[in-house]
Amino acid sequence: MPPAILIFGLGYVGQHLGRSLLIEGWQVKGTTRTQKQANILTEQGFEVIVWGGSLPFPSHILENVTHILVAIPPDEEGDIVLRCLKTLPSSVNWLGYLSATSVYGNHHGAWVTETTSLLPISERGRQRQLAETQWLDKKNHEPFFPIHIFRLSGIYGPGRSVLESIKLGNSQRLDKPGHVFSRVHIDDIVTVLKVSILNPHPGEIYNVADDEPASTADVIAYGCQLLGCDVPPLIAFGDATVSLMLQEFYAEHKRVSNEKIKASLGIKLTYPTYREGLKHC
Repeated sequence: MPPAILIFGLGYVGQHLGRSLLIEGWQVKGTTRTQKQANILTEQGFEVIVWGGSLPFPSHILENVTHILVAIPPDEEGDIVLRCLKTLPSSVNWLGYLSATSVYGNHHGAWVTETTSLLPISERGRQRQLAETQWLDKKNHEPFFPIHIFRLSGIYGPGRSVLESIKLGNSQRLDKPGHVFSRVHIDDIVTVLKVSILNPHPGEIYNVADDEPASTADVIAYGCQLLGCDVPPLIAFGDATVSLMLQEFYAEHKRVSNEKIKASLGIKLTYPTYREGLKHC
């Protein structure tokens, strides 16, 4: 039988990984919250079940599964899947959990590695940290539990980049001097996950980011250059009207190191900076 992966949460990352594995002959199962989306994904070759993340858990979808990816955001009690997944089939030899670099919080522009202290300041960051702790506790109690944690930076790719907001005319170039963010192209995320699947190291944590943290203002300016349109003026961050989510976003300032995925997994990024990534988009 071909290898079979179960992806909890067939969103942007889950779909891209799943399509890549389908091409390679994998069986790809997954969950989504609506029947409408399930119908669309079924037509693309996925085996889909509608599941909202609560009990009862559809345990039958674990049959013959060799790999699991958890891509559902946690809630205030931690990881949703772990609460429902009481036992793991012995056939599963790799389990990946998609976390986020928001677990680091604000490090005032310093580089963060997988061993840097976690100081989340947003509710989402605190929930991610709790979920990570729960998965790693599971590993501590079950030595062969195959958990791998991936701390993703800002995800972008086709259909999900600054190019879309530029085309709609609603992009803002906020000016907060010296402030940068780390990001990563969806194709490089898929590469990291697939290499980890082939080289499992249970209990490991990986930052997933490109080589060049940059300000969103610079990224938007480059996107405008690619599209041949005018660059929006800079707006002082303190003068802009921004959402609570954006306020939390800008309250964190760190540079995310990707040295571990290069050294441990041998990753060579296809899109090492936003320039190559946006050209592809």
